[in-house]
Amino acid sequence: MSEATTTPAPTASAPATAAVSPSHAGPSRRTDITVRTLQIVLALFLGVASAGPKLVGHSTAAESFDAIGFGDWFMYLTGVLEVAGAVALLIPILSGVSAVALSGLMIGAFITQLTVFDGENAATPVIFLALLAVVAWVRRQRTAEFVTLARRRI
Repeated sequence: MSEATTTPAPTASAPATAAVSPSHAGPSRRTDITVRTLQIVLALFLGVASAGPKLVGHSTAAESFDAIGFGDWFMYLTGVLEVAGAVALLIPILSGVSAVALSGLMIGAFITQLTVFDGENAATPVIFLALLAVVAWVRRQRTAEFVTLARRRI
C-alpha cells in the first residue's frame, strides 16, 4: 500500500501542450517578427520624431499647442506620454497595453486635427491608429497576461 501512494503519477504535459486550441496559441513566428518590427518602427517614430520636438520645446510644436489653447504644459505632457508609450511598446508584457493607450492618444490627435487645424494632417493619426490597432490585436494575449498579473497584485 505504501508503494502505491509513493509512486508518482504519470504526467500528461506533452498531451496537454498539444491540446492547446489554436485560438489560445500565439502568433506565428513570421507574424511575431513582422509585428515586432512594426513596434520598433512605431517606437522610434513616436519616441524621437514625434515626442522630441515637444520635449525640447521646438517652436513649431509650441505654436501648434498654442493654437490648441492648452499651452506648454500640454505639449510636454503629450511628449512624455509618447515617450512612455514608445518605451512600453518595446517591453513584451506591456506592448499590447501600450498600443491601446497610444491608440487613445491618436484618437485625440485626430479630433484635434479636425477641430483645430481643419483636418490639415488628419490622415497621420489615422495611419498610426491603424498600425497600433494591428499591434494591439496581435499582442492581445500579452495584454490578457498583463491584466491577470495586475489583478494578482491588487
